[in-house]
Amino acid sequence: MPATRERTVIPVLAVGHGQQAFRRQPPLSLYVHIPWCVQKCPYCDFNSHALSATGGTAAAPATLPQDDYLAALIVDLESALPLVWDRRVDSIFIGGGTPSLLSGEAIDELLAAVRSRLPLLPGAEITLEANPGTMESSKFAAFRAAGVNRLSLGIQSFNRQHLQALGRIHDERQARQAIEVAARHFDNLNLDLMYGLPGQDLEQALADIETALSFAPAHLSCYQLSIEANTAFAASPPALPADDLCADMQDAIEGRLATAGYRHYETSAFAQPGRQCQHNLNYWHFGDYLGIGAGAHGKLTLPDRILRQMRWRRPEQYLAQAAAGTPVQHESAVATADLPFEFMLNALRLIEGFDVPLFESRCALPLRHIEPQLLQAEREGLLARHGQRVAPTDRGRRFLNPLLERFLVDRD
Repeated sequence: MPATRERTVIPVLAVGHGQQAFRRQPPLSLYVHIPWCVQKCPYCDFNSHALSATGGTAAAPATLPQDDYLAALIVDLESALPLVWDRRVDSIFIGGGTPSLLSGEAIDELLAAVRSRLPLLPGAEITLEANPGTMESSKFAAFRAAGVNRLSLGIQSFNRQHLQALGRIHDERQARQAIEVAARHFDNLNLDLMYGLPGQDLEQALADIETALSFAPAHLSCYQLSIEANTAFAASPPALPADDLCADMQDAIEGRLATAGYRHYETSAFAQPGRQCQHNLNYWHFGDYLGIGAGAHGKLTLPDRILRQMRWRRPEQYLAQAAAGTPVQHESAVATADLPFEFMLNALRLIEGFDVPLFESRCALPLRHIEPQLLQAEREGLLARHGQRVAPTDRGRRFLNPLLERFLVDRD
């Protein structure tokens, strides 16, 4: 976890117990969304929009409107200040889309705007996502000079055939070159890989892992490809490896990375000792995060409620609404009854689970509030308790969605 300071203690009435429980204000992170890509990958359901190759429109500009978007981000940040005033930001994550389309000067101006408006933890982890297809050595150097100290490269595979099937704009040579260049400027480097790809076998999945390990990155994210709604793959699904083969890939990847000294600390995340992603850990610990940019989501703990926010999703809408001073499209309070599910949705992604005091401080509810659900999950072999720690079993990790469903509120 990031270094912490004394946090404000917020009294919250624990539902059904007639007494006050207390919620400590959690650490605060900042997420910045850059919504444009060179082209949209067919598996991607993130809020990303392809730049136009011809002419350009408001919805798909020919070039990224960098100055206008940067101005909108700063307006967005300033409009949120009353909700986070004087709270320290412990980590920043610039995601997308393809943030590496921005110039180093734009990233420098963005981070300067953050520092001038909110206190930033000294040495805070500042991550930027980059696409090997937009790699330039001078740009990576400029990102580092601006204050970015962690780079996340969307490699996905080192196999030409699989990269083409995924619609990536880079090839295996560019992937290797991007890692080599990034490593000159960043010692904290994450590589994103995928498995269960169209036509992929176990040997090929492990070959990608071996190639990644040859660069000794601090962190690896390994995701199984899934077909998500509202994507090109959903409209025209490719033939994917059988479930049993994907399970074999997962087991083999986890075993190989463990042998290489990487700690498997979250469903899809592996890190060298002490190199876990601090920003993502704050998510999994049900911390607070302010999200700015088109379609960004946020979660903020206020004295009387936990607030969820969503910015306008379409980039052209976001630019117009931010210029009008209204970048937030929707906000709502999380119902107390929904807090256990919201907490578990995050915390049970962690291999080691969570400590009981964390649940009670984040939700302002005693653990006995969900005792029936915990017992049911234990009986089904999905969950285990060891003293004050609650964690998913190996079976629970394999069947995470059924485990989480135990904590959903029945509204019938």
